[in-house]
Amino acid sequence: MEEAGHAYLLNQFADELNSGHCIVASVFVQAGYAYRTHGPEQLRCVGETEAVLRLRGEAQRRGLSTDVAAAIVGFADLSRGNRAAEVIEAHLTAAPDCFRGIRHSVARDSHFPNGIVLRPAPADLLLQSAYRAGLALLPRYGLSYDAMLYHQQIPELVATAQALPDLHIVLDHYGCIIGVGPYEGRAAESFAHWRRDLSRLARCANVRIKLGGLGMIICGARWHERARPPDSSELAEAWRPYFETCLDLFGAERCMLEGNFPVDKAMYSYRACWNAFKLLTRKASVSERAALFSNTAARTYGIRLHASPKRAVLHG
Repeated sequence: MEEAGHAYLLNQFADELNSGHCIVASVFVQAGYAYRTHGPEQLRCVGETEAVLRLRGEAQRRGLSTDVAAAIVGFADLSRGNRAAEVIEAHLTAAPDCFRGIRHSVARDSHFPNGIVLRPAPADLLLQSAYRAGLALLPRYGLSYDAMLYHQQIPELVATAQALPDLHIVLDHYGCIIGVGPYEGRAAESFAHWRRDLSRLARCANVRIKLGGLGMIICGARWHERARPPDSSELAEAWRPYFETCLDLFGAERCMLEGNFPVDKAMYSYRACWNAFKLLTRKASVSERAALFSNTAARTYGIRLHASPKRAVLHG
C-alpha cells in the first residue's frame, strides 16, 4: 500500500476516517503489499493477508469505530489452475474469519504493450482454460472474484461470467475506462463502447460492480495538475453519466460505492469523494442508498454491519 512512494497504512487511513463520514467497515483489496520474502514463490502473496490481519488487530486494539479490513481480498495466481487451491487455502488459514475473495489482474490493452502503471497481463488470460480452472475453485471456497481489467476487455468478462455462472464476480472501477494515449480526447466514443459492453455484462446475474476509481490517471483524470483539487459538486457532475448508467443497468442491489484510496488521493480528498457520492444519490430511495453505501458490499464480502444502513459506508 503505497501513496506516491510513501506507506499508506493504519495511521493514514485513520486520518481519513476522521474526515466527517460514518465509515463503519472497510474492505481491503489486493495491493501487492508485504509479501513474504521466503518460502515457495506461489505462497509469498499470503504475507499480504497476514500483514493486513495484523493491521486489523491494531485497529481493534486502538478502539477505532470502523471495522478495518472487515473483509480481505488477496492474490492467487489463478493461471495455475487447480494448483491455486493451496494458495487459496493458505489465505483462508491465515484469516479464516475475514478472507473473502481473490483478485488476479487481467488488465491488458494492445495500445500499451508495456502496460499502464500495471504490468500487462498475458493476452486473453480470462479466456484461457487454466485461468478458468482457477476461477472455478473460488465458489467451492465461498470466495468472490474481483475483476481488474480495462474497458475494452469487458466482452471477455461477459464470456467468463456466462461460462462460470456460480462464480460471484465484482467488476472493479466501473471497468476502468482508459482515457490516456490513443483514448485521450475520445471520451464520448469510449463511453458508448463501454455502455454497450456493460449492458451485456449486466445481463449476467452473477456480476456486481464497484462505482469508484475514476480518479486514476489511467482513466484520464487531470485534477492533480490544478492549483486546487475539485470539490464534491464537481466530482459528482463528472461522475454522474457513469454512475447513472451503472445504476440503470445493474440496479442498486448489484452496485457498491468504492473509495479506491489511497490511489485516488492524488486527485481529491476522501471527504470530497464521499460527499460526491452523497450528492449523486440524493434522488435515490432509502433502500437504494442503503444498498449503494453498504448492503451490496456487505452481502458480497460477508460483512456483518453493526450500524444503521442509512449511515453505513464501506471503503472499497
